[in-house]
Amino acid sequence: MTTSPERQAIAERQLCGLVNGLAQRIAEHVRERAATLGLTASQATALREMSGPMTMRELAERMSCEPSNTTFVVDKLEKQGLVERHPHPTDRRAKHLVLTAEGTALRARLLDLLAADSPLSGLDPQEQRVLHGLLEQAITSR
Repeated sequence: MTTSPERQAIAERQLCGLVNGLAQRIAEHVRERAATLGLTASQATALREMSGPMTMRELAERMSCEPSNTTFVVDKLEKQGLVERHPHPTDRRAKHLVLTAEGTALRARLLDLLAADSPLSGLDPQEQRVLHGLLEQAITSR
């Protein structure tokens, strides 16, 4: 049975509303937790995504923002002594971003805070994997 265009439009509107609502709750959660550590949401997102040395471009991709915005965030983190720029091991034009010991410790505290009462904590790990798979499928399908 095919779905009418009207029903399809309603279903898409409802799904978009749910996805946007979840995104807003996650953003609010990050903002609140970041503030307790004296960070902005962007700084917290950068720290969360820095799971190891990476270039500015890699970090920008993980943060889903432009490299120029990432540069501004990293400049602030560097001034706070949380991140250092090191020469890239294979590309002399690029720099590797590396967390300092203080940055690594703060990232660990941040990850603990983000895990507590996360908007996704109402889903068990299997449900989170299913949601992840469905969202990924929706994004990549044409």
